[in-house]
Amino acid sequence: MEERVGLWWHRLVSRAAQQGHAAARVELASMTAELGLLFRALGGAHGLALSASASKRHGARRALVQRLAGAGDRFDPAWADAQALRLPESIELYPSAELNRGLFRWLAALCAVLPLDGSWAGRNQQASAFLLDNFRGLAATYRELLAAELQRRPDPARLPADEARLEVAIRRALAAPGSVAELPSARRPPQPVPLWASDVRAALQKPGTTAAADDAPAPSQPALQQDRKRRAATDSEEAARSGGLLVFRPESIFSWTEYAPVDHEIQDNDDADLARAADDLDTLSLARSQRSAARRLRMDLDLAARAEAPPTQAAAAIRVPEWNHKTRSLLPDHCSIRVQPPAEAHNAPFPQRLRADQRRLQRQMAALRNDRRRLYGQSDGDEIDVDACIRQRSAPQAGRADFYRATQRNERDIACLLLADLSLSTEAAVDGELRVIDVIKDSLQLFAETLSISRDRLALYGFNSRQRHDVRMIEIKSFDAACDAQVRGRIEGLAASAYTRMGPVVRHASALLARQPSRQQILLLLSDGKPNDNDYYEGRYGIEDTR
Repeated sequence: MEERVGLWWHRLVSRAAQQGHAAARVELASMTAELGLLFRALGGAHGLALSASASKRHGARRALVQRLAGAGDRFDPAWADAQALRLPESIELYPSAELNRGLFRWLAALCAVLPLDGSWAGRNQQASAFLLDNFRGLAATYRELLAAELQRRPDPARLPADEARLEVAIRRALAAPGSVAELPSARRPPQPVPLWASDVRAALQKPGTTAAADDAPAPSQPALQQDRKRRAATDSEEAARSGGLLVFRPESIFSWTEYAPVDHEIQDNDDADLARAADDLDTLSLARSQRSAARRLRMDLDLAARAEAPPTQAAAAIRVPEWNHKTRSLLPDHCSIRVQPPAEAHNAPFPQRLRADQRRLQRQMAALRNDRRRLYGQSDGDEIDVDACIRQRSAPQAGRADFYRATQRNERDIACLLLADLSLSTEAAVDGELRVIDVIKDSLQLFAETLSISRDRLALYGFNSRQRHDVRMIEIKSFDAACDAQVRGRIEGLAASAYTRMGPVVRHASALLARQPSRQQILLLLSDGKPNDNDYYEGRYGIEDTR
């Protein structure tokens, strides 16, 4: 009976605390194409993805019934950063579905023109004023949203004095964008302002990495759940679990219970509970663990960049620029490159399966070797060709005077640097036995052996990336190193991981080539696809930067 009464009470309080209009709810998924087009048409970055944001605690005053129900303390923010445009997963604030769709459009447009500098209220007022002055259609939508929003906001007359002043200032800023220079302070934060982009963007502006479980493909588990929201996260040390000490007196244990294996049903939490549990956390703390665990929920996380912690055996970071085709400007020191040897290199012989190709290519390159050649039967030269004279005496030929020998020196002054794509996409199969990465490794083996015959200066590097702060170049062979068993072992030890940020490595490879004294410098890029990374570096942005 107590459980039944509690359930009735919970339902009653939950219905009373509910402020949304579920019947008029609009999902972000139903407007993705429209919002992306609107965002980019108004000047938003073309390389940004469109994703759902995770709810945040606002800390504003709540009604008594909301506190009893444990509801109304979170809101869905909207903001844009260097990686994506984040909008609420769904909107049900207003009684009309058309108004909720209009709010989606307004937020997408606002994020496209939102300035980077200034206070939260100042930036939103500046962007709102720009849209209202230049786009009549959005101005009409805004007027309807404003009327509906002022009705649902708290009455300043029922708030404490400091919160009332803050609420009045927000209402004035919404009605006349640009009229409020600075919001007054109050002991509590204001109620969320759905017509403004959230100030959460500033907290997540620091360089981030997108963490999705692993670089390796996810295991084929039917229960694997993909969470579409973007969540804030931070790195932390794993808690030590080596054991502990319980401090108590044995006499305090009143009874001993013996385990009895009783057959009973065990019911795990529903998969949807995993995402709901993540919604209750403002920031997810992550730690590296050697223990394996079943993965049931995959999500994208905003993490602080790990650029300050160099990978094992890596040199110091090298800063290189990146081209932003939207602003047509070169962003100085935008990417960090670390040059490092392969993780587990060992000496290895030349693969037996490539011997036939090796012999064929070396015969072709032998004619181009940088050495001296003796040419016989020449019309001019530095010595008499005695054999040609004897042949002419025994079989005279009119008009022939090829009685000389000449020395010719083949002088080719070439430095060649080859960049090999080692991103995770090269794990794809070519046929039933070979992968793309296997073809790349065979190509590197043959290329290194062949150019060693012609005595050209050669360097081999692989590359991959995890966003702009973690671009890696794997040094397989430098210009000064010999093509030996160590180089062959490094090639065999190459593995695919991460993504393909081409522009930075092309720039650094060009700088390495420029230091070589050779008259002719050649840069070769061996890849299976287009430049991409798990942030804004995709599509036209990556192609233009690489070009």
